[in-house]
Amino acid sequence: MSDFNKTDFTNSSTFILLGIPGLEAAYVWISIPFCTMYIIAVLGNFTILFIVKMELSLHGPMYYFLCMLAVTDLVMSTSIVPKTLSIFWFNSREIDFSACLTQMYFVHCFLVMESGIFMAMALHRYVAICHPLRHSTILANPVVAKIGLAVVLRGSMLILPYPLLARQWPYCRTNIIPHTYCEHIAVVKLASADIRVSSYYGLFMVFCVRGLDMIFIALSYIQILRAIYSLSTKDAQLKALGTCSSHLCAILAFYIPVIFSSLTHRFGHNVPLHFHVLIANVNLLVPPVLHPIIYGVRTKQIRGRLLWLFIHKGT
Repeated sequence: MSDFNKTDFTNSSTFILLGIPGLEAAYVWISIPFCTMYIIAVLGNFTILFIVKMELSLHGPMYYFLCMLAVTDLVMSTSIVPKTLSIFWFNSREIDFSACLTQMYFVHCFLVMESGIFMAMALHRYVAICHPLRHSTILANPVVAKIGLAVVLRGSMLILPYPLLARQWPYCRTNIIPHTYCEHIAVVKLASADIRVSSYYGLFMVFCVRGLDMIFIALSYIQILRAIYSLSTKDAQLKALGTCSSHLCAILAFYIPVIFSSLTHRFGHNVPLHFHVLIANVNLLVPPVLHPIIYGVRTKQIRGRLLWLFIHKGT
């Protein structure tokens, strides 16, 4: 085990990120999938943004939400991966206290934003399938802009107590964070104070905010499925289901790791620490990788434009 485990707490302005405790010998090998996934996420999401910007036919509500999702994925993955790779490759474990709180804020803020974007996309699917004739009126560009602003403000404001509460606690015992990034609970657990306020607020965010998002998405899809199965022909039903498949796959790619990570963190007391850390990183890294692949493969307009770009460059 690294000598950092024996480090005495001497400087309240600096924390030490352990990385993945117990797997230090495998850091070089672990860094390969981390780096590969990050490159795929960056290239894939920038490709989505480029295609939507260049293709005028994609300037609509669904693709505006998709661009918001791509930006969120880029910020979220960039908030953690460069520092994680610096731990793996250069043993650069120190992080300034203010930088740690900033990283904490960005990671959790954009997780909440991403959940809100999926809720907005579910609303779009509901309007498109259940009220197709009023779709362009209900989701006009000003309405989409207001929804996007609401998603951003919600994420920004709800996560603000995380760093504000963490900043006020005294850290007198240790400055060692057994993680690859400044995860909220991992940081506040180091405090030499009663952190129940932070812990309860974290539970509120998981169960009330994300829980309500998932309930809203589930209710939207219940209405969507009722509308689909009321269609007269099988072909119409399959076509309508096909328009929802990308969104459903993206939702599963985001929420399944989130739920699994939350359950293992809260109830998996006998689960090894390195498994908790790996799951937390999978939770943040896998969705940004899968989202551009899902939408690139399943969305005909994006797939067609991407193929046209490759053929055009080839000729």
